[in-house]
Amino acid sequence: MPGPLEGIIVLDLARVLAGPFCTMTLGDLGADVIKIEHPNGGDPARGTGPFIEDYSSYFLSINRGKRSVTLDLHTGQGVELLQRLAEKADVLVENFRPGTMDRFGLGPEDLMRRAPHLVYCSISGFGQTGPYANLPALDIIVQGMGGIMSITGEPGGPPIRPGASIGDIAGGLYGAVGVLSALVERAVSGKGQHVDISMMDCQLAIQENALSRFFATGEVPGPIGTRHPVATPFQAFEAADGWVVVAVFGGLKDGWPLFCAVIDRVDLIDDPDYENGWKRTQHYDRLEPVLNEALRARTVDDWIARFREVGIPCGPINRIDQVAADPQVAAREMIVEAEGPGGEKLKVVASPVKLSRSALPTPTTSPGLGDDTTEVLGGLLGVEEAEIEALRGEGIV
Repeated sequence: MPGPLEGIIVLDLARVLAGPFCTMTLGDLGADVIKIEHPNGGDPARGTGPFIEDYSSYFLSINRGKRSVTLDLHTGQGVELLQRLAEKADVLVENFRPGTMDRFGLGPEDLMRRAPHLVYCSISGFGQTGPYANLPALDIIVQGMGGIMSITGEPGGPPIRPGASIGDIAGGLYGAVGVLSALVERAVSGKGQHVDISMMDCQLAIQENALSRFFATGEVPGPIGTRHPVATPFQAFEAADGWVVVAVFGGLKDGWPLFCAVIDRVDLIDDPDYENGWKRTQHYDRLEPVLNEALRARTVDDWIARFREVGIPCGPINRIDQVAADPQVAAREMIVEAEGPGGEKLKVVASPVKLSRSALPTPTTSPGLGDDTTEVLGGLLGVEEAEIEALRGEGIV
């Protein structure tokens, strides 16, 4: 079966992470993603290690399955070719600072005038409007300004950046959501539209209830380690030989009594200060040392067996090598092999989207710079190979 986005052409003018993650997500769903890069070096992510010989594993992780076309947009011919490609495409994604594409004559108004059907997605640090719109921003900047670093880490400790670039990743995911929603609307109206994604906006959107708690109580949330702000126990505990995560939440019937029985502290069950998750959170300072002492008594595997036997959600804190070898990961086919440029087999992470009827494309590796220029310009625009070679000689492609 074809992928759900089969036949959708995406022009990827994005660089580094947020935009390329957005377009890779669309490509994982079957879209034909054509990455437009400058002939001299291309996406700066190509130079980011670690490397497999000369092949950037970082670039691979966010650009698999795409085609690469080189165009120098500082030239009139390069701009004209991009305009013609936009007329053939369904989607364009860029993550330059606001105004950059307009200076090339390739802004949303310019291209959508020529291609009214085009869904044009701009991902930037602060969006296209507001007092910060023209400020430069990378992942850690929007994580800091969006508040998420202020609630990450241990109480009293310094601000902590989460272990993944969620400033960029959230922007890329919301970009994909915005593009898909615009494509659905286009099926009714026949018209494209401009999707404006602010990475800082996305940080607010993914913070669960930190802002709503502040609005409700007036108290400013701060870092609380691994635990949950309104449910207890819901955190990582140190066991005899490692760490285990356990979650007792409102939806688990008799969760607290069962938890107390498993850790051999049935005396805690009837304490009125601990009768529900919110009260246990309010009295966490008194409860924490009791739970820590109890959980240190057994190994991780022992606790997991005991908690799972009574239906309490739990699990180990896996290292990345353990995640890669996990049988659940294997069963879900989340790590697959793709063929590298030299025929070597490279492991890549597959799409987490599983559909009952539509098969997603088999992941392929990321393209070499300009590998598909001749194929795309010839196939989509009908440019003769001799003309492409002439453009290549002039450094335009």
